[in-house]
Amino acid sequence: MHAMSKIAASLIAAVALPVAVQAATLGGPYYATQYDYREFYTATDHKPFRVELIGNPFPGLTIDQVAQRLLPVMQANKPPPNLTFTYDVPAEPQHPDYRLMLVFSPAKNLSGDAVCNGGKRLIPPTPGRVYVFGVYCRNDLALSQVTGWVNASAPDDPAVGELMKDLFNVLFDRSPGLLPQHDIVLPH
Repeated sequence: MHAMSKIAASLIAAVALPVAVQAATLGGPYYATQYDYREFYTATDHKPFRVELIGNPFPGLTIDQVAQRLLPVMQANKPPPNLTFTYDVPAEPQHPDYRLMLVFSPAKNLSGDAVCNGGKRLIPPTPGRVYVFGVYCRNDLALSQVTGWVNASAPDDPAVGELMKDLFNVLFDRSPGLLPQHDIVLPH
């Protein structure tokens, strides 16, 4: 029986190892007081949701190649609304202008509001590591933001999928504590 326990423990460790290797690391989440998941859901459900890529985490590929290979990865790991990620810029300016900004290899002092206003300060990418600053914008306001990184060799690397899934779960958080409170009656 002792030998069977060791074999079972070895098998569990072998299966868990690839998951640990591909785990994304997130840091620095921020939510503006105006953040409301219901607003995001309403703005994106059954609609295209624009993504802008800034920087290139894979210098061996063109930004067009990265974009083409990253889009299905993002779509496969999208947040709950039935949205469709797109890079297409609408012909007419949108009001409000909701979009997801993915800044690869951002400068440390780059803020979410700066990104929503066109800020693009970058540092050189680290080969084999994807470092991204995700910002959910409404017009020039950063509604939510988070950084994340993972070791990956290509846009369609499974580790990038894990990073996108984790990033989206933080950027588009459905926690009740982040929803505006309406009609609250306080006891006397």
